[in-house]
Amino acid sequence: MNVEEVKKALEDVRPSLQADGGDIQFMSATEDGVVEVRLTGACFGCPMSQITLKDGVERYLKSVVPGIKSVEAV
Repeated sequence: MNVEEVKKALEDVRPSLQADGGDIQFMSATEDGVVEVRLTGACFGCPMSQITLKDGVERYLKSVVPGIKSVEAV
């Protein structure tokens, strides 16, 4: 998994999160394909944030960056 590809893919989803008052930050990526991110703004603590993370961010990242197994909030 290429970290720069992950960061670019996060830039692609960022406008959607920002439209709702939230944002996302890349924190790290492990060798076994786990991307760790931090949700901020309105996304932090939102009851729907796990759905956004898994059904939105994770699904998109897996489709454009080979090797991603999961995306986790830290």
